[in-house]
Amino acid sequence: MKTFSAKPTDQSHEWHVIDATDISLGRLATAVAQLIRGKHKPTFTPHMDGGDFVIVVNASKVKLTGRKLDQKTYFSHSGYMGHERHTPARVLLAKHPERVIQKAVFGMLPKTSLARQKLRGKLKVYGGAEHPHEAQQPKTFSLKVSA
Repeated sequence: MKTFSAKPTDQSHEWHVIDATDISLGRLATAVAQLIRGKHKPTFTPHMDGGDFVIVVNASKVKLTGRKLDQKTYFSHSGYMGHERHTPARVLLAKHPERVIQKAVFGMLPKTSLARQKLRGKLKVYGGAEHPHEAQQPKTFSLKVSA
């Protein structure tokens, strides 16, 4: 019996909506990364784009446990000596809540060109409850919230 390898004609892409309200950032990022890569499908093939589209709403209401709001920092560098910036998670969550989730999901994906392409095209993050993707008829994907 030969090993099954999915072809582009075998792939189907669905749309999922995830509400990030009171969901831990790490748990949200792992679930989104699995959906984007297509690991939840029996036809998963690592070198093919078989993942689904994911819309994350209420990104500003994601939960960071412990003291991560103050202690977790995001690093950026301009390229000049001494011009590095460390932005606390509290500031980035207040100004750009989409970037917090995008950076967390990026950390969960393999560092390949296909993964970067999937992140750019398949992940849609919005700080509020509204999104412009109603025409795609997305399904609600629920994550279990543990207290």
